[in-house]
Amino acid sequence: MRALRILLIFVVILGGLFIAVDRAAVYFAETEAASKIRSSQGLGREPEVSIKGFPFLTQVANSKLDEIEVSIGGITATTEGREVEVTEVKAELRDVKVNSTFSSAVAGSAEGSALISYEDLTKSAPKGATVGYAGPERAAKGQVKVSGPLGDLVEGAGIDVPDAFKGLLRDDFTAYSTVSLDGGDKVRLRAEDLPSLPVPGVEDKLKDVVDYDLTIDGLPSTITLDKVTATRDGLRFSGTGQDVDLTG
Repeated sequence: MRALRILLIFVVILGGLFIAVDRAAVYFAETEAASKIRSSQGLGREPEVSIKGFPFLTQVANSKLDEIEVSIGGITATTEGREVEVTEVKAELRDVKVNSTFSSAVAGSAEGSALISYEDLTKSAPKGATVGYAGPERAAKGQVKVSGPLGDLVEGAGIDVPDAFKGLLRDDFTAYSTVSLDGGDKVRLRAEDLPSLPVPGVEDKLKDVVDYDLTIDGLPSTITLDKVTATRDGLRFSGTGQDVDLTG
């Protein structure tokens, strides 16, 4: 009995040591991976990297990690020189082949997601316009609400209006823009039928201003956004990739 107790204690100690070593190795690998991803993707700060699965050391021995989650900060979207923040940028990477020094890591498949809030979308919108949730029915069609004082929109757009018509620009303006993706990193907002405006010639000029594009910068080139959804919080994007090189 005494020998059995000693053996059990020995096994427990070894098991504890193995877990400690395994977790330390995970921490080191996550730190190294974060540094490599930041450098290779030109990010402003290091991403958060979480390596899933246990034990980690047996995965390393096989040169393949089951799953890695990456949260990326510092991603922006730009339009006409204006930058807005893209938040909640995440990627789930599976079947990641690595070498012993983690200087090379390629994911067999990847799923990415991101969010641009309506507050940040408004920062990218024409001067005087506010972008917001359009309600469940229009959101289901991929539409957002673009609104604002008509006078402010016209003035912000630099549209010349004769003095005789300026008194007609006191009402609020509301339109609904359909959101789509182009090329995997460009977001297009295109207004549907605009409301009838009281000043001749202003409607077409205003549509040219309300329609605009956003280009999302900093995503790994091998992840292509292929879906955008209008939610209560903002525009949520998702995409996929194959053979995603994290360090090259």
